Amino acid sequence: MGLWRHARKFIKRKYSDAGEAGRALEEARGTLYNDLRTSESAKRLQQRFCGPVVAMSFNFMVAVSIILANKLVMGKVGFNYPIFLTLIHYTVSWTLMALFKGLSWLPASPPSKSTPFSSLFSLGFVMALSNGLANTSLKHNSVGFYQMAKIAVTPTIVLTEFILFGKTISYNKVMALAIVSVGVAVATVTDLEFNVFGACIAIAWIVPSAVNKILWSNLQQQSNWTALALMWKTTPVTIFFLLALMPWLDPPGVLSFQWNVTNSSAILVSAALGFLLQWSGALALGATSATSHVVLGQFKTCVILLGGYLLFNSDPGLMSLCGAVAALGGMSVYTSLSINETKETPAKQNPSQNQPAKPKTDVEDDEEKADVKSVKSVSSTD
Repeated sequence: MGLWRHARKFIKRKYSDAGEAGRALEEARGTLYNDLRTSESAKRLQQRFCGPVVAMSFNFMVAVSIILANKLVMGKVGFNYPIFLTLIHYTVSWTLMALFKGLSWLPASPPSKSTPFSSLFSLGFVMALSNGLANTSLKHNSVGFYQMAKIAVTPTIVLTEFILFGKTISYNKVMALAIVSVGVAVATVTDLEFNVFGACIAIAWIVPSAVNKILWSNLQQQSNWTALALMWKTTPVTIFFLLALMPWLDPPGVLSFQWNVTNSSAILVSAALGFLLQWSGALALGATSATSHVVLGQFKTCVILLGGYLLFNSDPGLMSLCGAVAALGGMSVYTSLSINETKETPAKQNPSQNQPAKPKTDVEDDEEKADVKSVKSVSSTD
């Protein structure tokens, strides 16, 4: 009997622990559901868990991974249809987000009145141009020429933000960006093979790429848009324009491609990484700025170049290595200046918090004491 009593107590305690764990899980699910129901709470949740360092690190890791995946798809698999590959990426992304929406995991969007449809339509349009032309440029140009074209995105962003929003940057940040641009140019100057069509595509890509990053950053920072909510609204527009671009920029023969299990699996892995790249890029743009995101992309180029030299015994040349080191130094200075400006901004926006409290007069002190007495008397009657 004693043994049976102890066994019943043990089983009862286990059921109690399981019940507590279940209640804790339900409370966590309820809290997450409530946080995602409004755009304001969803934006606070994104800012709490995904600051600038986390967002940019996430974007960097995914960007390096998708380079390897796309090399596999376009190299060994032989899927040389860059616009169609981008279309597959966005279609898979939209399917995943539809699944999230069905499970109530998709953050709520701000009210339609707060953001005009023209802004969302414009963002979807420039996303199609930016990503489609980027893959087409990478297909027809060498990596070096592609990176040289990417350098031109930085001054384009600075100029566009000044024209549209009157935004300026400090002299020190301009010098840091100049060092980054020169360093990347020197690092990639040994690989500048291109043709006329590829050069035209690269030039046409610069402005949509800059506008794309500016709109992503501005809509998230000025409104209560989260990355996933903005992706959900703009992806259908992007898919529509990619369908329109595919006959003009992709070579013929996509219907005769060999869709076996191996090839399809490699393309789906690339598409899954494409969703993560789009999401992480949107998070980085929401947490930092369009210019910082371009600098992150150039940082990725220099790290890949130095990593190949250190890990795989590649020999890009002394000039390229010096350029990469100089670019990394400029990026470090730019990042430090951006962090310092971010810390100074809240203090400038709330100067009253840093001012000492004004001493109270005798009349104000007597009135406050009277208010405290009245509150105490009311609370005692309750």
